[in-house]
Amino acid sequence: MDCIHLTGIRCYGYTGYLPEEQVLGQWFEVDLTLWLDLAAAGESDDIRDTLDYRLAIETVKQLVKTSQFALVEKLASAIAHAILKLDRVQQVRVQLSKPAAPIPDFGGKISIDITRN
Repeated sequence: MDCIHLTGIRCYGYTGYLPEEQVLGQWFEVDLTLWLDLAAAGESDDIRDTLDYRLAIETVKQLVKTSQFALVEKLASAIAHAILKLDRVQQVRVQLSKPAAPIPDFGGKISIDITRN
């Protein structure tokens, strides 16, 4: 199966367990791997034979910006389900990161990695 990788989708959202995360918000980073058949597009050179990945990027941005879930697991799952509704996508991998999680004495980032079909 063929893949399209979309990396570095960065947007501001309001998902988080702490009340201030849902009020003040924070940055999220999303990487997608989309599995679909790209054979027809490779022959035709026609965007109608593939996924217009601008739709996938816009789907992620809208979900991150408008959702207010307590858990990033829920946000990642919502993204996966929305992406699977796009034409031709058979499987999706969502890697969702909180680069500045509000955890004392922690300078790393929290990442969720799920695959759905």
